[in-house]
Amino acid sequence: MILNLVLIAMILAMLIPMYEAWQDDDIWQKMLAFASAATKTSIMILVVSVLRDDWMIGVVGVIILSVGNAGLMLLAHVIKRMNEV
Repeated sequence: MILNLVLIAMILAMLIPMYEAWQDDDIWQKMLAFASAATKTSIMILVVSVLRDDWMIGVVGVIILSVGNAGLMLLAHVIKRMNEV
């Protein structure tokens, strides 16, 4: 029961940066919000894997946590380079 409340709190914490980015037109704020959401989602996957005692779900969470933001950071670098040209 307590861990379910923790999971609900994590979902609400994930929505806060999305709401802030929705109000702002800055592309960097939106990319930062998506990176934050990806990290928080992978942490939630790890919590669910502990709750269910399923290590395969945990492996997916670790993979998302380790390489999930790499594509987003590459996109940010490409956009930064395009603005310099």
